Amino acid sequence: MSLLIVLSGIALLFILILKKVSPMIALLIVAILTGLFLGMPVQKVMSTVANGIGSTLGSMVMVLALGAMMGKLIEDSGAAKKIVAILMHSFGYKNIQWAVLLTGILVGIPLFYNAGFVVLIPLVFAISSATGLPKLYIGIPMAAALSVTHGFLPPHPGPVALAALFHADLGKTLIMGLSLAIPIAIIAGILFPRMIIKNITFDKAAELSYLSDESLPSGFKSFFVALLPVFIIAAGTIGEGFAADTPMLTFFQFISDPTIALIISVVVTVILQDIPMAKAMESCTEGVKGVAMIILIIAAGGAFKQVLVDSGVGNTVKDFSAQLALLPLFLGWLITALLRITLGSATVAALTASGMVIPLIGPGVSPELMVLSVGAGSLMFSHVNDTGFWMFKEYFGLSLKQTFGTWTIMESIVSIMGLGGVLLLNLVL
Repeated sequence: MSLLIVLSGIALLFILILKKVSPMIALLIVAILTGLFLGMPVQKVMSTVANGIGSTLGSMVMVLALGAMMGKLIEDSGAAKKIVAILMHSFGYKNIQWAVLLTGILVGIPLFYNAGFVVLIPLVFAISSATGLPKLYIGIPMAAALSVTHGFLPPHPGPVALAALFHADLGKTLIMGLSLAIPIAIIAGILFPRMIIKNITFDKAAELSYLSDESLPSGFKSFFVALLPVFIIAAGTIGEGFAADTPMLTFFQFISDPTIALIISVVVTVILQDIPMAKAMESCTEGVKGVAMIILIIAAGGAFKQVLVDSGVGNTVKDFSAQLALLPLFLGWLITALLRITLGSATVAALTASGMVIPLIGPGVSPELMVLSVGAGSLMFSHVNDTGFWMFKEYFGLSLKQTFGTWTIMESIVSIMGLGGVLLLNLVL
């Protein structure tokens, strides 16, 4: 019955958005009604909604806002255009997707998906503007790269947490994860958008004029400011491993936080731009204005997610999955996938599923492969209860139908191919 109520709430959400109701308002209405129909007391519903908004924005709002500031500063300085010019020169105009895919993998390893998305989205828009290529043609490789790192590759926080819970070897997990992540990223990030986006034309004149623009900043300076948040977070993450039980551990933990890394990056970028402070702050303000509604929609999505978690719907899914007699690796994927579809958050789904999955790990079941199986399941069929769905939809200006046809299918490709890869590795290893 609870799952039927959830499905009804999702259907209502579709109807409201199709009627042109703001996604933020629609999500809040559906979150409240779903909680009430699931039997939660009114006060509990409202406190859950508040907690969902608070927990989502608490971990994300500064990253989104500071990332928007960084994006605008990089855009106004010409650094984004310079990066595009270098990438086009290095990879070739027609292979620009490969450059974005590689960049996404490098950036996605130390960053959570949302933070990586915010850091890279200005680059995607700059490439699209310079080349005249559709934003999705450039954006899907970025999103696919971030997804595979989120699901499969240590030292990304998600796989690291699962490896610790399952007592898996991080080195083996990384090697196995790379063997899955690279081909899956190519299929979901390169081949998939080429299949769905037809009649791509490459304007050679635009390429040549862009590469010959001598008014742009230096390549080193451009890449330095654009990737500075990644460098800082990576340095902090690596430093934590080497500085355990030393006074420097606190410092590395401090700079590895995405908010701190972005604050430092904004300050450094303002200094390096060598423009009046008032002008720099104007750029920062304009950047935040551009993502204000996106932040509110993500917050409302967090409220809906929290209602589903606190109402106990996840337990219903777990109980149903426990009754199935299936291969442990497949069951681990299935439990996580069902939780992902029900609860929305990939991280919540993976960590919630881990408690059920741990007893499945035994003789003949590799803990490293179980990390990858759960990671793959956590990416399955992202839809309206996932904040990542709304980020992709709003940043790229898509309709619901277009978002399902691009983002949701891309995530499902990564998830299903991840499961297939895990089962194949289980046969050959």
